[in-house]
Amino acid sequence: MTLFIQLCFFVVGFAMLVKGADWFVDGTSGIAAKFGIPQLVIGLTIVAMGTSAPEAAVSITAAIKGNADITIGNIVGSNILNILIILGISSVMTTIAVAKSTIKYEIPIMIAITLLLLLVGMDGTVTFRDGIVLLAAFIAYLAYVLGMAKQNKNDELGETKELTIRKALFLTVTGLGLIVFGSDVTVDAAKELARIFGLSERFIGLTIVALGTSLPELFTSVLAARKGNADIAIGNIVGSNIFNILFVVGFSALITPIPFAPAFCIDTLTAVAAAVILLLCSLKDKRLKRWHGVIMLSGYFIYFIYLCR
Repeated sequence: MTLFIQLCFFVVGFAMLVKGADWFVDGTSGIAAKFGIPQLVIGLTIVAMGTSAPEAAVSITAAIKGNADITIGNIVGSNILNILIILGISSVMTTIAVAKSTIKYEIPIMIAITLLLLLVGMDGTVTFRDGIVLLAAFIAYLAYVLGMAKQNKNDELGETKELTIRKALFLTVTGLGLIVFGSDVTVDAAKELARIFGLSERFIGLTIVALGTSLPELFTSVLAARKGNADIAIGNIVGSNIFNILFVVGFSALITPIPFAPAFCIDTLTAVAAAVILLLCSLKDKRLKRWHGVIMLSGYFIYFIYLCR
């Protein structure tokens, strides 16, 4: 009976994720069209921060409850998954165009910020002062995005549905709610199913929980790419990774010092390597193709073997 109930929760959770991501992409695209905001800006800000809600909730709650040692693992692990798994799956399913500015500016910014995390954590702790540095960098990043919005206000917005602003806002808020709640239900059900089938806690933590907090990015990016809103798909991932480090780790460090174990240096360097792979795959044709997705998924497989050794 328990197995059946958890399977039902799992299916319902995924259904909420699918529908929520569908509405969220339509809503944010509609807002972009109404206000003349480039899709890339929407992807780098509203979509990115919204789909990072699970990571933010897990990490900040952990810091408040005194379990701050899971914060770095959650964030760095999610950032690796976001690129190698989510963009890997998305590009295997459909070719994704990558904007010039993303290649020239946003991806290098993401690489620099990941290296900044490594730098502030090398002494073993992300301190209150480090948190201020990260949050200051987050404010600077928002200023950059807003400046880009003004500069590119008349850029192509891509195909969007004709929506009233009220409907676009409703779809955005409701879609985000379904995404966040759906990911929570799905993760909890998946954890229970894993226990029922006798999988270890280590396996659950390395796979289901890590992927679970990245489910909103997965569904949002895949659906955005399939709807032809590639800037939202790429911007969502890049923006989420930047938000995860600068805001989530920065804010958590203001609550309590965040332990940064030596092993996290390898994980953070892996996140840097994943971002470099994304940059190299995008350079030539400014597109992520199926074989690029295969490279990314293979990269995560190698990393997973390292984790399980």
